[in-house]
Amino acid sequence: MKPILYLLTSVLLWTACSRGQDSPVERIIAPSVSDNGQYVSFTDSTMRNFFESAPIFDSSMTASYTAPGKIAATVVVSAAGASQNVVLFDNPDLAASYTALAQHQTNIHQIQQINIKQKEIELERASDLLSHGAATGRDVLEAQTALSLEKSNLANEKAALIQYEASLKQGGFDPTALRKAPVGKAYVICDIPENQINAIQEGASCELLFSAFPEKTFKGEVEDIADVIDNVTRMVKLRVSVLDHSSSLKAGMFAQVTFDLKSVGDRLTINKKSLVTVDGKDYVFINKGNGVFERKAIKTGQQIGDHLIVLEGLKKDDEVITKGAIQLKGLSFGY
Repeated sequence: MKPILYLLTSVLLWTACSRGQDSPVERIIAPSVSDNGQYVSFTDSTMRNFFESAPIFDSSMTASYTAPGKIAATVVVSAAGASQNVVLFDNPDLAASYTALAQHQTNIHQIQQINIKQKEIELERASDLLSHGAATGRDVLEAQTALSLEKSNLANEKAALIQYEASLKQGGFDPTALRKAPVGKAYVICDIPENQINAIQEGASCELLFSAFPEKTFKGEVEDIADVIDNVTRMVKLRVSVLDHSSSLKAGMFAQVTFDLKSVGDRLTINKKSLVTVDGKDYVFINKGNGVFERKAIKTGQQIGDHLIVLEGLKKDDEVITKGAIQLKGLSFGY
């Protein structure tokens, strides 16, 4: 405990000298620590005045979060007059996946609507002819084999389709949404931390500022939050759509995406400067008055701006130390 006491005394001496006051070193009385560090008490007024506290907040806080992003795809009209618009991707692998996906979808439609129906008709005809003695059992067997082959082809096409759908979804895209997207739509993909997922909802509006157009703000909408979190970075991909009728946005352009964050319901919150962590557990110190500070273990939730939502451990009327928490940590835990 002595090192932190010496450090705290030095801070107080420096503060007093900077204010032009006489040095109080002879009159400083050491704090007392009780209940295994849960309570730290100061009888010396100079030392207790060093600490500052503030009431915890109890409100639906709002804040903003800005994430870097990039236009990963744009939708343009097909010059060849195709039934679907053309999707231009910044990533060649995603472009290949989307092209392969479209091809497999065409193959599946061909097999289901034409090939299999045709083979079923041929099998029915062969079976009818066999019943009238106009065909052999071999003819029926060949028709059955041809039908089974088409069904096997269908299963293979569907398996390949899943593979390319997964590739697009990992890249932040919904294949169905891409097929229905209108001309002029641009898709921005950005990564957000895992702890911000609850604060950003699908359908929420956001603002985008592109490097190519620094003086113009674009309005966007959160279309989807990916189902997979990166195991290393703990980030999740988020897809934002922007409708640009001027077609000035191009795949590959960089952007800054700003989201409005809102906590869910009324929650107690503390400034992140109040939080101390020991052995993976979070603590704050409560100002109990008359120079007494109580250590409280808490459980925190998501961070909104400079504040943390407190899930457990505090009450509405608590006052949490905002200045001097590190010094109290050293005294409380004996560092």
